[in-house]
Amino acid sequence: MRSSETSLTVDGKAIALIGAPNSGKTTLYNWLTGSRFKTVNYPGATVEFSLGKLAPHLGDDSVQVMDTPGTYSLHPKSADEWVTLRALYENPNLEKVDGVIVVVDGTQISRHLPLVMQLRETGFPMMVVITMSDLLRREGVEIDMGYLSQTLACPVLPFDGLLAGGLKEIVAEAKKLQWVKEPIRPKVWPFEIQETKLQESEKIAEKALNQFTEKAQEKLNKIVSTTEKLDRVLLHPIFGIVLFVGIMSALFSSVYWLATPFMDLIDGWFTTANEAVVALAPDALWTDFLANGVVTSFAAFMVFVPQIFILFFGIGLLESTGYLARAATLIDRPFSALGMSGRSFVPLLSGFACAVPAIIATRNIPSTKDRLITSFIVPLMSCSARLPVYALCIAFLFHGDSAWKAGASLAALYLGSVLLGALAAGIVSRFIPRKENSFFMMELPIYRRPKLRVLLRQSWTRTYSYIKRAGPVIFAFAVVIWVGSTFPNYKAQDPYQKLSDSYVGQLGKVIEPVVAPMGVDWRVGVGLISAFAAREVFVSSLAVTFNITDADEESQQQSLLTQMGTAVNSQGEKIFTVSSVIGLMIFFLIALQCMSTVGVQIRESGSWKFAITQLVAFNLAAYVLVVVVVQGLRFLGVP
Repeated sequence: MRSSETSLTVDGKAIALIGAPNSGKTTLYNWLTGSRFKTVNYPGATVEFSLGKLAPHLGDDSVQVMDTPGTYSLHPKSADEWVTLRALYENPNLEKVDGVIVVVDGTQISRHLPLVMQLRETGFPMMVVITMSDLLRREGVEIDMGYLSQTLACPVLPFDGLLAGGLKEIVAEAKKLQWVKEPIRPKVWPFEIQETKLQESEKIAEKALNQFTEKAQEKLNKIVSTTEKLDRVLLHPIFGIVLFVGIMSALFSSVYWLATPFMDLIDGWFTTANEAVVALAPDALWTDFLANGVVTSFAAFMVFVPQIFILFFGIGLLESTGYLARAATLIDRPFSALGMSGRSFVPLLSGFACAVPAIIATRNIPSTKDRLITSFIVPLMSCSARLPVYALCIAFLFHGDSAWKAGASLAALYLGSVLLGALAAGIVSRFIPRKENSFFMMELPIYRRPKLRVLLRQSWTRTYSYIKRAGPVIFAFAVVIWVGSTFPNYKAQDPYQKLSDSYVGQLGKVIEPVVAPMGVDWRVGVGLISAFAAREVFVSSLAVTFNITDADEESQQQSLLTQMGTAVNSQGEKIFTVSSVIGLMIFFLIALQCMSTVGVQIRESGSWKFAITQLVAFNLAAYVLVVVVVQGLRFLGVP
């Protein structure tokens, strides 16, 4: 259970945010609380909700805000929706919920009003917040807040999620929410909204929309019409799939060629830093540690940060424009043949960034079978931690060639991970029985023009978080690997003999019979073992293990590539060849080396057996396939 505390007690007013997925609810919550919140599990479930106090500039510390999982109604069909309902009525972290803020997307008001009507029937003190007000205002569309407020018998306020417009007014109204009678929670649980109530909500929405001026109505219709026109192409059963493949290929290809100038710049910085450290005391052990241990290991990883940033930016771009939801509907049919649904797409796409949040994101999949299959194949998606390994291997294979070959190879690796995931899903689906009917429902937002500033900030935040997570691990392993590869015979003049006699060399020779069929020697085997702590460490491990220096004024990356091109094993055979490097890429494509992923899988699936089976199956399959491919290529005459 992930929680900073086992329990949170609140003495002041508690306000719950309720709303449909993608309604802007969490954006409002982030503005309300800033960073002052904790994420907790609902007892007996892995689904989380957040509790936080108002941000300092908003005043009252006694006001607690709860962000619940998105729900379309109070008649739950998924684990997320059950937790929303129970968090409202039976929350062990709150004495009571004093009020509810229902978040409604202003562009989808007729669809979201039924939830408002349901909550109105519960008797909770409530108010309604209309999001997307910035978009409506830009198009000259004005919703009659007064009419809605009078009809719903509660305050109705607009909110601009980009600039926090209307935030103070929302806080002021939220503080006024109070029970008309004694503050006792309702004992009767709400049920599916009655047909009469549904019709009533539609009439309210229709009348609210009729308050627009004719010009504003035309603009709103134009927004909807433009979205419908685009959907005719992007959701076309044939052209839509072709465009989807093209968009995904462009995204992953751009990760390589767009990042090249920035990678060269970072590489130059670290080269200069390495030379400056060595110049302090050329023959000292401590400068060797700093230059060829710390600086070299970080350079080997940091040079790939631009690619990671571009990957996060691309995924954020698809999400902010509204295309991500369309992609989910496009692949619902092929996914259903593999035992999943379109809801699996978002977690799987998230897996290209990191498997940990991707597995957590499977919680909103109602079907147990769909959820287990999706979480099982998420680690096969090529996460950003694999990117440095892919980029290094591709640079070795296509060094000096045109960038399009490298970009196409990277796109092929990502496509390969998808195909492998599909194959694994098809196999696993035969062993997991379906206990309930699977259904797919996803609201399609209107297309929006993304805000470049917001996208850049979000991408940088995710990239910086990634660096912070990987940095300490890389530093720790840089120290361990440098010490292990330097001692006890640190005065030896021959670099190979020094490494061979070192602690790392002694360990590597023990595992060499295992890695030799993969076409590599014990030094690469040490890197593969270190990668089980974090895949990024593999590149740093190679840089330190092969004793990369820059006496010849080559860049850090060029030095590593040069050493890889000349490195030989004890029989005088080259270690890094076309076949062995292809084998390494295949291994990282399949192998499950992230212990954080295994830990999250145990918690989310509730089964050690499920997680350990996944760990053993992926690593064993990776090893066997690499041996077969490498030996097969060599048999065919490929070096």
